[in-house]
Amino acid sequence: MVKYPKLCPLTIGVLIAGLSNITHAQLGQDLSVDLRSLALGNAVTADPPGISAVHFNPAALAKLEGLQTDVQGILANFSIKRDYTAPAGYNVFGYSDDPLVCNDGPEIDSRICTDFKGTVSGDVEYASLYIPGLKKIVDLGPNMPIAAPTAGISYKPPGSKVTYATAIYAPLVAGFGAEDGNPSNYMGQQVALERITYLSPSFGYQVNDHLAIGASIGMSYQAIALKTDLRFPNEMIGVLRMVDEVVCAPFKGNGDIITDLLLFGMCNSKEGMNPFNKMGALEVSMEQSLSPSYNLGILWEPTDDFSFGMVYQSEAKMRLRGKYLINNAVAPQELVAGLNSSATGQVLAAILGLPGYVPDIESGLVAMDFKYPQHFKAGIKYKIFPDLQMNFDVGWTDFSAWDKFKFEFDRQISLLKVAKLLSADVSDRSLSLPLRFQSAWRWGIGFEYSATDRLKLRMGYEPRTSSIPDDKRNTMVPINNAQLFGLGVGYRFDQDTDLDLSIGFLRSRDDIPANTSSLANKTGVDNILLNPYAGLDIKTNTKVTLLGINYRTRW
Repeated sequence: MVKYPKLCPLTIGVLIAGLSNITHAQLGQDLSVDLRSLALGNAVTADPPGISAVHFNPAALAKLEGLQTDVQGILANFSIKRDYTAPAGYNVFGYSDDPLVCNDGPEIDSRICTDFKGTVSGDVEYASLYIPGLKKIVDLGPNMPIAAPTAGISYKPPGSKVTYATAIYAPLVAGFGAEDGNPSNYMGQQVALERITYLSPSFGYQVNDHLAIGASIGMSYQAIALKTDLRFPNEMIGVLRMVDEVVCAPFKGNGDIITDLLLFGMCNSKEGMNPFNKMGALEVSMEQSLSPSYNLGILWEPTDDFSFGMVYQSEAKMRLRGKYLINNAVAPQELVAGLNSSATGQVLAAILGLPGYVPDIESGLVAMDFKYPQHFKAGIKYKIFPDLQMNFDVGWTDFSAWDKFKFEFDRQISLLKVAKLLSADVSDRSLSLPLRFQSAWRWGIGFEYSATDRLKLRMGYEPRTSSIPDDKRNTMVPINNAQLFGLGVGYRFDQDTDLDLSIGFLRSRDDIPANTSSLANKTGVDNILLNPYAGLDIKTNTKVTLLGINYRTRW
């Protein structure tokens, strides 16, 4: 029984597991940059759209003449369904009366659930954004989309081979929230992930009639914010519940010296541990105002019917900084207090360097080294017929850079003092989470049909391969393997003015059977970081709908 404190540090562990879900959102990259690209399945490396070439391939800026501006507005709506079901034989150390999935009322004095609810849903209710000035997550309201306006400007002097440009755009904007009591709140009641490029000085240079090169420097703002409830249906907490209900019950309130000696004061707590109870809540936000990166591109156009393009988007190394706040529940506080209330417990705590108590609230500053992965893409444009063009791209993103996240705190955390005894990834003031993500290749294809000299119709498709290992899947921003469909129409008012309308639809379904993910539903003693749905079958169904308008003109 002396190992029971290992469960307390899970509170800190949620911080890391929650923030690791930026990986899911990374699989939403390029969704909110440019509407014409969205309609073509993002297969535009050899056919970049106007000033958005700053992101997709800066070499294509060389094709822009004179002074041009580009303004667009994008609306994104997230629909996230998450279902939880108790499979046959469901239990955590023999207990199955999880109120999340069990209909038995409190009058049922049994640890075995006799009436399961079936499938329980915890759907997203709100779109959410992290507001830098307020340094907090703000819910936009039910069924409200996230807006992502962007703009760009370019200039090519008369007779010059160089075009200069800059753009404001959002490579990543995603966020959601839910009401109190939502079953999914144990993996994020509010989540916001943002990367906004607010300045991107760029150039494209026309080497000769067929070859152009270009580069851009992106100056971006990065933010990650999370609010979540905590619970830990772990086998060891099941053991503690059994000890409290079976062994300690006859001695509660009697101050029995024998039980104090044998059980290290565990029976002195008034509220026993329960693997299904809420253990607290966590709020955390981290940001960096300036996160630089660069893009390098090349565009080769040997004929009017064919072109080839390549782009390299560099990694961005950051030192994210922010604050955390942890509200600890009564049960873990009383458990540690009970340990220190007995003579044998105090001796054990001194030998192992365990904390003297767990406070109601733990707060302070937190920082982490974070790397936005590098990305490479190559593609072709080919006119199958004079009026029908096909684009095809292949890309690679270095998600293997996220092998581990390490969080560093500005002070000793009482619960980490316990965790360090059990893991080489933990110290008094730091904690690491092994993620083991994998680099992924993906492709996209798009078609553009010139119905008239003024009207163009577009469609695209991009299947998105997941970089998340099967044993790390979870329900926070659940975009795993996904499919992106795009449709659009472009209309040219005159030789200097274009208008694009586009709609995109991304869907991702995932099935996480019980006991298959160590960041969602793994049972056992070693699920010490984040498994709030241990032993449950999980299914997710995520839909992202994007709608927007783009206006481009030359002055």
